[in-house]
Amino acid sequence: VTIFPSVLTFHEGSIATFSCIISMESDSGSEYSLNWYKETNLGQPQKIAEINQNNPTMETEKYRLTNHSPVFTIEILNLHQNDSGSYYCGLITFFEPNKVMESKRSKLMVTAAPEMNPTEEPEIEEGNLSDHIKAMLLGILLLAGVVLLLICGYLTITYRRGGMIPLGAMQTQPGTGISQLSAAAWEQPPVVSVSTVDYGVLEFQRDQCTHVLPETQPVDQTEYATIIFPEEKPVTPER
Repeated sequence: VTIFPSVLTFHEGSIATFSCIISMESDSGSEYSLNWYKETNLGQPQKIAEINQNNPTMETEKYRLTNHSPVFTIEILNLHQNDSGSYYCGLITFFEPNKVMESKRSKLMVTAAPEMNPTEEPEIEEGNLSDHIKAMLLGILLLAGVVLLLICGYLTITYRRGGMIPLGAMQTQPGTGISQLSAAAWEQPPVVSVSTVDYGVLEFQRDQCTHVLPETQPVDQTEYATIIFPEEKPVTPER
């Protein structure tokens, strides 16, 4: 029974793997199992795991065993400093239960995990630095474009509301050649309110309309006549 590697060194939280190779050329048809041991501080062996030849894998919270006969491996998971020590494997054959063939000892050393200094900044590679600069420049260009669009929109709205400043509003100070806007130029043009009239069509339902008969006026039945009076003859007095 051969174990390898002979020495392993890992930080806490890592996974350590040992492998054992068994040779049973003379008894290839016999049944067997493989035990894994760890020596305590007092030098006493402590069985930590076992796997049968017919069992391909076996896993616990701490160990993961794999059977690739004639190679058997053990993975020690989530290492801690108290996992440090000597490990070995032992082959037990069923036809000779009292006989255990042990391998040599392999040593495992588990060191404390390195502490990260919070003040230390991770180093930026040259390629990543150039990408970072390109991203910053692109962001600046996008921001400048947004600001330019806002300015153009503001000027457009101002032009539509107040109109352009007439040239006559510019005054030049004598002797200086500096043009200034007169006070009237800053005044906003008067706001003219325009009244609008909307025309619509009113529709009435026929059943709600009341037909009003035209007023009947009495027929004028007055008759007119012409009266002719005869001429009066002179009356002579009787004698």
